[in-house]
Amino acid sequence: MAPTAESGVLQSLEAEAQSRSGLLLAADPADQSGIALDEATVSPSSLSGVGAGPDLETASVPAQPAVAAQSAPGTGSGAGLSALGPMSTGAADAAPSVGVLPELTQPAGGPVTAAALIGPVVAVEPAVLPQMKGVALLRQLAVQPRSELARFFVGNADSVRSLLAAPPSAGAVTAWWQSVPPAWKHTISRSAPELVGNLNGIPFPERSAANQSLLTESLVHLESQLDADLGRAELGETLRRVEALKDIRGALGDGNSEPQRYLLSLDLDREPTAAIAVGDPQQADYVSFLIPGMFFNTGSQISEWTDTAARLYEEQVSWLELLGAKGNEAGDTIATIAWVGYQTPHLLNVGSLDLAREGRDSLTGMVEGLQSSRGADQPFLSILAHSYGSTAALMALEENDFTVDALAVIGSPGSAAQSVDELNVRNGNVFVGEAAWDPIPNSSYFGSDPGAESYGAKRMDVGGGLDVIREEVLAASIGHNEYFGPGTESLRNLALLAIDQGDLVTDGTERDQERTVASVGR
Repeated sequence: MAPTAESGVLQSLEAEAQSRSGLLLAADPADQSGIALDEATVSPSSLSGVGAGPDLETASVPAQPAVAAQSAPGTGSGAGLSALGPMSTGAADAAPSVGVLPELTQPAGGPVTAAALIGPVVAVEPAVLPQMKGVALLRQLAVQPRSELARFFVGNADSVRSLLAAPPSAGAVTAWWQSVPPAWKHTISRSAPELVGNLNGIPFPERSAANQSLLTESLVHLESQLDADLGRAELGETLRRVEALKDIRGALGDGNSEPQRYLLSLDLDREPTAAIAVGDPQQADYVSFLIPGMFFNTGSQISEWTDTAARLYEEQVSWLELLGAKGNEAGDTIATIAWVGYQTPHLLNVGSLDLAREGRDSLTGMVEGLQSSRGADQPFLSILAHSYGSTAALMALEENDFTVDALAVIGSPGSAAQSVDELNVRNGNVFVGEAAWDPIPNSSYFGSDPGAESYGAKRMDVGGGLDVIREEVLAASIGHNEYFGPGTESLRNLALLAIDQGDLVTDGTERDQERTVASVGR
């Protein structure tokens, strides 16, 4: 079929929005934010976290003339989603559903369902879209003509900023995304990759594709700026950001990595933050989040942290294979996530909890996004947190509503929680590791010491010794930064607790000699 004039306009708008989605300008030395933002040339999808507005789950919109009625996508009888046709047809650009915009309701005790979002919706006049927020705006993105979507993303930075700075709940996002027709998903992903890549509740493979597109476009733009007549400060900042994004690209591998790696988040505001998964967290039976402490950033440590996640992945696979050979369940899959989703502290601000609160909120959002998008197929979920990152994780599990299956805190300065009973961890499955010559754990700088007997956590030995199952000598972790070292007792134990084999985690007592495969489940 020959492309229509309308489809040509759509493709041009998508290309323009996509090319602008990664625009990052070199820093203006006079700008304390670190980035000079020209709203005439910067896409809304590159400005998350700048400013915020109230998150309105519903919005009042003026009455609109109805257009020809159609069945909502995925409902009624007839052609269903296939009726949308290929992107090159004019019919595919029409709004897919019409009617009245009902108030979004959440069933008591249950998540927002896709059915609650799919109902008939009025496609409002495009001029009204910037006045809408939250779920009401998301729903409009599913019913507007696709050419209007592309125009909207090019010209309305504030609306997208509000969605990312104060997003709807992960459950609402998941239900909305399930209701969006495939062709509309394609247009939204191409026109606003940062929105799709960082909206918790969208499945991770789709988020990764959007984030990798954003990463590529951002690098192209930044490298083009190096040919401009930049001042010394601007040039230095641009070079630093180029190197940070190249490090993220390098940590992802060449696309042929086994297992595959996924870019789960990419925030280009301030110092870039990112999360990279080794293995597919959307499908894995066991998912582990690795949370770093101070001095970790995407500019120099993302590759190292991803290598750590890969090392943990291999250790977990090794144990699953061994346990399978010994008659335990085999065939389970793994994903480990190198999460650098917050601005980690340095020496001048490590004494404050401000960045821990940022980490608390960012980690909560991503975990809730995973749990929402997985639906009934939930993995065994663990959080393995080091140093200042453990404080952020403890705060998240004490103050927010999500629950995980296991938590390990190592080299932890503590938090306000007084015991494992205050943490949303199933069955009190909390482990604590404290290495010799590590001054941080006993400091209790941010609250109670998780390693104190009164706290009720399980001790995880990191001092080295003999692994009686694999008959190999394990190295000790010494000081504050060796907990994830290869061949250490610490790494062994982290791998085991993350695959629901806490009974095999050594604690440095005589009972360690009895921790054999045969003892599992006794």
